[in-house]
Amino acid sequence: MTFKTLDQADVKGKRVLVRADLNVPMRDGHISDMTRVERVAPTIQDIADRGGRVIVLSHFERPKGKRVPEMSLAPLAEALAEVLRKPVAFADDCIGAVAEEAVAKMQDGDVLLLENTRFHKGEEENDPAFAAALAKLGDLYVNDAFSAAHRAHGSTAGVAHHLPSYAGRLMQAELEALEAALSKPERPVMAIVGGSKVSTKLDLLGNLVGKVDVLVIVGAMANTFLAAKGMPVGRSLQEKDLHETARQVMAQAAAGSCEILLPVDGTVAQEFKAHAATEILPVDAEHDGMALDVGPASADLIIARLQDMKTLVWNGPLGAFEIQPFDASTMKVAKAVADLTQEGKLRSVAGGGDTVSALRQAGVIDELSYVSSAGGAFLEWLEGKTLPGVAALES
Repeated sequence: MTFKTLDQADVKGKRVLVRADLNVPMRDGHISDMTRVERVAPTIQDIADRGGRVIVLSHFERPKGKRVPEMSLAPLAEALAEVLRKPVAFADDCIGAVAEEAVAKMQDGDVLLLENTRFHKGEEENDPAFAAALAKLGDLYVNDAFSAAHRAHGSTAGVAHHLPSYAGRLMQAELEALEAALSKPERPVMAIVGGSKVSTKLDLLGNLVGKVDVLVIVGAMANTFLAAKGMPVGRSLQEKDLHETARQVMAQAAAGSCEILLPVDGTVAQEFKAHAATEILPVDAEHDGMALDVGPASADLIIARLQDMKTLVWNGPLGAFEIQPFDASTMKVAKAVADLTQEGKLRSVAGGGDTVSALRQAGVIDELSYVSSAGGAFLEWLEGKTLPGVAALES
């Protein structure tokens, strides 16, 4: 990957379009998680401190090309100002006269937030006229929204073809972390893949078996693989129509040099509810319950194998971690990963919504090498797909 960063950008006196991802969770008009606002702040601060005029672009939810008042970015101007500790102006449109007038009033070091890009159909259609209208507002373009980089939209890909383009600090950190984890990793490499369905992660599994040394399959996905091997899974969530696919993945791994690690035991309950009665059973034991977490022996096996690893990529929890006691194995492995990372023995890169939530719950989100807040983009990158927003930056 060859892309220019802010270190190569002369921003003084320039109008700098910064594509952020301010699609934050809102409850009753209040932001319930400021992570995305906080993560884009260093890029905005850097440009402003060097005398650039920062014009922030972002989408918010899915207005489908129409103006929807409750999907306005206006509340985000105040949130940005709070994090940056400086005023942030707001323009009621992202293109046209309103936006142009707001940009014309800017002084060096100022920050301006434009209205939701998705209020225009041209955004999601990547309409050349819309991209050109955005580009008219700036002299340079900086993409700091890796989490939206898998979308070929006007503000993520289209505008980059009109202006000198650079990766923001968050985009740069994300790309460097991902490259170090899979493109040029220190070996051996382990990947932990969890989640409920094999069908949503087929491309991911197919890509990883050719790139990692140990592939750990956990969560409800593991039930499909265990059933494909003839193991009893009771009423556990599984995909019966994907048994043959699971066997193909295992055969592909065996033909290469990838070891697949499946659970050896499970935490089994008769009902999925908090503090349900459970029993720990080996995976070959007959039962009519549901395996809702991998068992302690499985967690210990993963931790033991981690001791020999240099790099870890993690996407998906080990069990139904949202409800106790089915969080036990995810929490145990998360703490072990954090310890090995802090000891300098492991480079750990994790991402995906549930994974981030689980690491936060375990209290170790700041103790891994890199935790990606991108969901779909992180997954598509792991699947080996080209991300339009990243491709547009490549020089």
